[in-house]
Amino acid sequence: MVGENTLFDTGGDVDTLLFNMMRFEVNFALIDTIVLSHSHGDHVGGIGIVDKLGEVRVFVPRSFSGRFKRKLSSLSNVELVEVSGAAPISDGIFTTGELGQFTKEQSLVIETSKGLVVITGCSHPGLENILRSAAQFGEVYGVIGGFHGFDRLESLENISLVVPCHCTRRKRDILTLYPETSKVCAAGYRFEV
Repeated sequence: MVGENTLFDTGGDVDTLLFNMMRFEVNFALIDTIVLSHSHGDHVGGIGIVDKLGEVRVFVPRSFSGRFKRKLSSLSNVELVEVSGAAPISDGIFTTGELGQFTKEQSLVIETSKGLVVITGCSHPGLENILRSAAQFGEVYGVIGGFHGFDRLESLENISLVVPCHCTRRKRDILTLYPETSKVCAAGYRFEV
């Protein structure tokens, strides 16, 4: 099924991405969908992985540069999908749509048996805005990813899984305030929901 093997963001470069995939025994050849959260290099620098894939759909916020989109569109194995509003990507996987004023960003929303899990890049548009957009698809069970400058920590009170990662300024506060529901995140960690 298309979308079953989805990669969210590609990191800073292809070599690091491939190293990490091999370490975690991820068969990169099975990837059929890539969702890029926002255009910062540490999230899209490994997009060259498309050269090693078969047919692949790449979802980018509409605000990505024309040059970046033209380069991807010129590849015969890439179907570029520009995202503006919230929409399904495949069965049980959704995009929040392009959110934010300055750094525009999309997040991934995945249906699980426990509820929706939101995967963020950096949360530049504000984590509360991302969670609000995700909630249109159902009840949010968990959120994993970068929370950036998010400081309305009370918004996490009813979320059963909170995993603040990359670029989260108040990570320690979140882990202290929600010891039962929050988990430590760092490079090399794996989460299964």
